Amino acid sequence: MGVEFTSEQKDFAAAVAAFAKREAGTRAQRDELTDHDREQHNPAVYAKMAELGWLGLTVPEEYGGSAASMVDMCILLEETHRGMLPIGAIGPTLITGGAYAKFGTDAQKENVLRGIVRGASQSISMSEPEAGSDVGNLSTKAVKTADGWLINGQKTWCSNAHISENILLVARTSKEGGKHEGLTMFHVPADTPGLQITPIELMGNQKETNDLYFTDCVLPEDAVVGEEGNGWRQLMTGLNFERLILAAMSLGAAERAFADTLEFVTQRKQFGRPVGTFQALRHRLADLATEIECTKLLIYSVAREADANPDKMLAREASMAKLKATETAKRVALEGMQMMGGYGYAREFDMEKHVRGALVSTIFGGTSEIQRDIIGRTLGL
Repeated sequence: MGVEFTSEQKDFAAAVAAFAKREAGTRAQRDELTDHDREQHNPAVYAKMAELGWLGLTVPEEYGGSAASMVDMCILLEETHRGMLPIGAIGPTLITGGAYAKFGTDAQKENVLRGIVRGASQSISMSEPEAGSDVGNLSTKAVKTADGWLINGQKTWCSNAHISENILLVARTSKEGGKHEGLTMFHVPADTPGLQITPIELMGNQKETNDLYFTDCVLPEDAVVGEEGNGWRQLMTGLNFERLILAAMSLGAAERAFADTLEFVTQRKQFGRPVGTFQALRHRLADLATEIECTKLLIYSVAREADANPDKMLAREASMAKLKATETAKRVALEGMQMMGGYGYAREFDMEKHVRGALVSTIFGGTSEIQRDIIGRTLGL
């Protein structure tokens, strides 16, 4: 039983795991790298990964990348998140890069994709105060002018915009047709005049997401990514990629939370023996181990299907992977906290961080409710 990898993939997974242990294997290392968990991204660690060629894993070879498979990408994300590497920008960066690889102009690809390879962060901005799960309801306007485009509006929940070189903006260029018509993607350098990036205060005092305010922000005519008015369809073609990224990240997080729980209940003694030997905990751990194994099999099955059929929309399968992985990570973290008792709630241990990360994973990138709705629709419901 288990996922079968090639010898090269096994070596790659081992190399990433060893790197994570070396760079962030202790709590003291992680505290130093993250300012005691306030920063979720460490540029120095990210730069080392760039030097190893790992950040360009999914980037086409003509832009300095490796053009590796979806399976390889999932291995990288699983191992980095199991190793708790502080590289919070990697998910949004890979998602953004995937859109540029498909729809960007040669100049945009040179800028963004080569930037990813050398370690630059990138962000994608869709959500607005009145358009979260209902992305088609967005109202940030892009008006065509004699010189290019004039952008006005507010975006929110933009991950890592404050550390990104560029932002892939989805804005409304027309009100004609349905709400999913008239949306367009734009290439926006983060230092563009008229763009204000404001951090959002998060649980645990983390610095990760932002509000974006566009006030008479001027973009050149060639800032359009893909086709004008075709932004929604372009977004839909990237869902397999995005949801597999989020699923693999959550798989790694679930595995780490489980490992931390298992270590604690093996060492912690009550009533004269390790608490993990009591049936109440032993059975819970058995269930969690089973759920993690099922999740891993699902994710890599979908990744292999995506590699075999790169142009196929795997709406049901990708949504299942994202749903299963994030809900499993949440269950493992919450069960781990419960089994650790008061220690699970204490900042002395990593479990409270696991809980914070797992809870939000069921919200971003399409909530669990949205994923279930998508799956239901593919069943004809």
